[in-house]
Amino acid sequence: MWASVVTICGIKFMRCRPLLLPRISPSLFSMDRSNTSSFSSFAHSSKSDGRGRGLDMRSDRESTRGRGGGGGGSGKDKIDALGRLLTRILRHMASELNLNMRSDGYVKLQDLLKLNLTTFANIPLRSHTVDDIREAVRKDNKQRFSLLEENGELFIRANQGHTVTVVETESLLKPILSAEEVPVCVHGTYKTNLESILASGLKRMKRLHVHFSYGLPTDGEVISGMRRNVNVLIFLDVNKALNDGMKLYTSDNKVILTEGFDGVVAVKYFQKIESWPNRQPIPF
Repeated sequence: MWASVVTICGIKFMRCRPLLLPRISPSLFSMDRSNTSSFSSFAHSSKSDGRGRGLDMRSDRESTRGRGGGGGGSGKDKIDALGRLLTRILRHMASELNLNMRSDGYVKLQDLLKLNLTTFANIPLRSHTVDDIREAVRKDNKQRFSLLEENGELFIRANQGHTVTVVETESLLKPILSAEEVPVCVHGTYKTNLESILASGLKRMKRLHVHFSYGLPTDGEVISGMRRNVNVLIFLDVNKALNDGMKLYTSDNKVILTEGFDGVVAVKYFQKIESWPNRQPIPF
């Protein structure tokens, strides 16, 4: 707006005209009103970069199930999206969200439901109930969670896959003491990773452990520990590893885990390598 003064018949008048400005898009002024730290954008990330992804959790392993895509969504989408958010919180984000996590990975369920977060189905976490959490735990096809009731208080944890260092291996997992406990111990990977693995061993990357499975991808009892689309199988010589002092553990959902030595399982502990699914030997 600008103004000027004119005189007509000895009387002064103020003349005003609007000042036209370039149109500014409202999106330039949009703000994220959430007070949930950096997790708000993280929780809705859709990136996936393969192995060792650390805080970027939208992995192939967790994208094989149905997605809770649109706003609201069906009941199935609601529970599926809730389970995916629980996985990310309990494995990777407890410290950032100031959740009081015990050394065995458990957090109070009521503390979890107080978080100001939104699931992938665009449903606030706070609107979910304890029964919703129980259903998400029950329906998870890889049994990623455990529930515990102590003194009338309900707790929840992720069974494995953590990057948060507050979790202590001995508190979270059961030690494997002999090779007889694990007749098969196999790590699934991809041909594109094999050259790097043979050069420097299997690394735990951002996680606390290297993951192995009790069996092959087609074994009915194998529910977790390996992706279904792997094309290379690396078998661990469990007896040699244990004899050399490597600590091996099993989780509640039957995943074999190890820190290796300094976070690495060296090639000398590989028993054999095969292609999958045709199971041809791969020399190394």
